[in-house]
Amino acid sequence: MKKLLLHILILITVNGYAQVTLKGIVNSDSSLTDLSRVIVSISELNIVAQTNSSGAYQFNKLPRGRYTVMYKLLGFETQILTINLNDTLVEKNIRLKPSFVQYPEVVIYGTNNSASDKTANTISQIDVIDMRTSGALNLSDGIAKIPGVNQLSTGAGITKPVIRGLYGNRIQTVLYGLRFDNQQWQDEHGLGLSDVGIDRVEIIKGAASLLYGSEAMGGVINIIEEKSAPVKTVKADFSTRFFSNTFGNATDIGVKGATQKINWRIRFGEDSHADYSGGDNKRVLNSRFGGYYGKVGFGFNGKRWISQNNYMYTKSNFGFLMDTLMLKDTPDDRMSRSFDRPHHTVNLNVFSSQNSFFLKRSKLKLNLGYQSNNRQEQEGGNKISLNMQLNSYITNIVWTKLIREKIEFNIGTQDLYQTNTNLGARTIIPDATVMESSAYSYVKANLNHLVIEGGLRYDYRSVQTFTTGTINTDPSGPGYKIVPFSRNYNAINGSLGISVFDTKYFNVKGNFSSGYRSANLAELSSNGLHEGTYRYEIGNIDMKIEQNICGDLALSLRSSFINLTATGYYNRFLNYIYLAPDTTEYIGFQIYNYLQRNATIQGVEFTSDIHPKNISWFNWITSYSYIDGKLDNGKDLPFIPAPKLNSDIKLSFKNSKKISEFSIKPGVTYVFTQNRPGEFETSTPEYYLLNASASLTIKNPKNIIQLSLTGNNLLNAAYYDHLSRFKYYGIYNIGRNVSLNFKITI
Repeated sequence: MKKLLLHILILITVNGYAQVTLKGIVNSDSSLTDLSRVIVSISELNIVAQTNSSGAYQFNKLPRGRYTVMYKLLGFETQILTINLNDTLVEKNIRLKPSFVQYPEVVIYGTNNSASDKTANTISQIDVIDMRTSGALNLSDGIAKIPGVNQLSTGAGITKPVIRGLYGNRIQTVLYGLRFDNQQWQDEHGLGLSDVGIDRVEIIKGAASLLYGSEAMGGVINIIEEKSAPVKTVKADFSTRFFSNTFGNATDIGVKGATQKINWRIRFGEDSHADYSGGDNKRVLNSRFGGYYGKVGFGFNGKRWISQNNYMYTKSNFGFLMDTLMLKDTPDDRMSRSFDRPHHTVNLNVFSSQNSFFLKRSKLKLNLGYQSNNRQEQEGGNKISLNMQLNSYITNIVWTKLIREKIEFNIGTQDLYQTNTNLGARTIIPDATVMESSAYSYVKANLNHLVIEGGLRYDYRSVQTFTTGTINTDPSGPGYKIVPFSRNYNAINGSLGISVFDTKYFNVKGNFSSGYRSANLAELSSNGLHEGTYRYEIGNIDMKIEQNICGDLALSLRSSFINLTATGYYNRFLNYIYLAPDTTEYIGFQIYNYLQRNATIQGVEFTSDIHPKNISWFNWITSYSYIDGKLDNGKDLPFIPAPKLNSDIKLSFKNSKKISEFSIKPGVTYVFTQNRPGEFETSTPEYYLLNASASLTIKNPKNIIQLSLTGNNLLNAAYYDHLSRFKYYGIYNIGRNVSLNFKITI
């Protein structure tokens, strides 16, 4: 590896390299008038331009290569093109079609950027504006609006995404282009990330271990940071939101700038929520949460080296319930944010460096990162009982070469080293080290109206645990077999997919992929009572690798009147790990064991988008998702979401040059009865939620102002979501919540 990096640096230093200018004019397809303020971005280079009053844009000193360029303006259809920059001057004039229908941006799969129809993978996305105008309380709540995506919740603050019935260590989260781990093995541990400073979230549905490795067997949550400022500009923005149900607020402020060679950004944010009230108007004591967030980024574009470097710090607090608290404690002030009661405190530090080296006929990406995740539990009395420190060191290396004009070949490796250390008086998992290494190859052929992609991957994983508290040493408990151990795991995975598309009318995707993971530390080594549960959990140190094979078929049809998308998937698991009760108790708690058995998860997703050509202001979007999961013994899997139907009508208007868009969006969510519960679950009755929002965007030469008012569960329905862990306490999900969002960009 040292020799390879040295060779790259020599190439960068010695070889001359002609650079490219890309410029053009953007105008309206209908009126042929020039369009100003069109955002033109090349995500591979992390560079952004904006058209002037004449519709002109220009990039200077770009490295030669093949890039995905996006042209985006509110009220127009987004265009995504693949452009070869092989000459010293490349001109590309663009005509945008007027449209209020939202079109996806460039999607990212591994290190590859493309339009969504030019990949065989099912990738959905939602931007931060849509999340905030939907009234989302956090990042998990925001992405749960996507069909096939739900959230496992322990109150309004502790939530984690569920993709097609899978969550936790079966879903990989990617932050700054690197795998993110914040101890997802526990149900009480939420995703814990804020939408502060992000542009959008992309959801890859289905096994994606080929390019992402372990724990991507159910899908990937790819968090995309905000775009750089347009070249030769400095931009600042301020955003604030208010939430009626939790008496909550969320505020962030940021400033960023860019030249042709350098970009930088700074952002700070905070949020604070009191306890929420259910649909029965009863306060849920100690469901409060809040945090502080800071981000700094710096990047530069050299002749043959592009680098983006980021640092993020967050501190979050999450109150959690205990039976003694619910029955005996006296409520404090309704708007209290105090964390004197039992709560989690999570401190997170993330450093990352994303680098691209442009060689003569190929490209090398080198991403490096360090993550420090400290999770503390205070069970009252201001004393820390649980204190876990997880340190992660991550490296991703990918070499990409174009074979002929339209065939791309990639080889890469991903490496991970983690240490888990207990610093508190109580332990629920042991001290441990985890090491992963891999090698993979991936080929993508971009032919006329056809994309074929696939590859193979080998992974090696080593887990070693150490004597920790009474987890490994108490011979009197039921988990006496839980002793320090060292295990090595090997896995081979692959993927093969095809996408057939017409630029105007249809897209057909078929994908066959596999994934894997080894049991996490809780599944291997649990031996005790976990907070927030009535369960005494016991792991199994002899668990086998969990693997899956997933088939996915998607069809999209487009016209000037309607867009239709239908997806079906079949996910077969070997050695699926699950938690099940036995007939015994210990110290008054029922014992649950981690077991393995083959299982199947299958489902369908459907979306329709009606937008009559002669009624440009009307847009009616309806989605439906259904998931079924069973073990081979016929028993239902736990935490399988209920079938869900969502329907929104969006009415959009452009009344003047200053009002870029005014929209009203009423909608309803209907969730069907879930009468297929897992062994320790209960059935959940049907319910429906009435929602509505109104948003306004005002643009003028000096600033952009965005306002939105959103009401969720307007009828204040008292309901239990099937994935709410509070339903076992007889506590309803959040009741009526009205949120106000204001943002100004200058």
